[in-house]
Amino acid sequence: MVEVNWEARLDRIEDKMDKMADALVTLARFEEKMDSYNKYRDDSWTRMNKFSEKLDIIEKKCDENAHTVNVINKLFWIAIAVGASAIAAQIWM
Repeated sequence: MVEVNWEARLDRIEDKMDKMADALVTLARFEEKMDSYNKYRDDSWTRMNKFSEKLDIIEKKCDENAHTVNVINKLFWIAIAVGASAIAAQIWM
C-alpha cells in the first residue's frame, strides 16, 4: 500500500490557493484600472462635446462678424464712390 504524505499534499494545495489569491488580486487591480480608464474616457468625451459646442458658437459668431464686415466694407466703398462723385461734380461744375 502507498503511503500518502498529507503534509506535502496540503502544502501543494496551499501553494495553489496562494497562486489563485494572487491571480484574484491581479484581476481586481486590472478591474480598478479599467474602471479608472473608463471614467477618464467618459470625462474626455464630455469635455470634447463641450469644446464642440463652444466651437459651434464661435463659428456662428464668426459668420455673423463676417457678414457685418462685409456690410461695412460695402458702405465704405459706397462712401468713397459718393465722395469721389462729389469731388468730380465740384471740379466740372
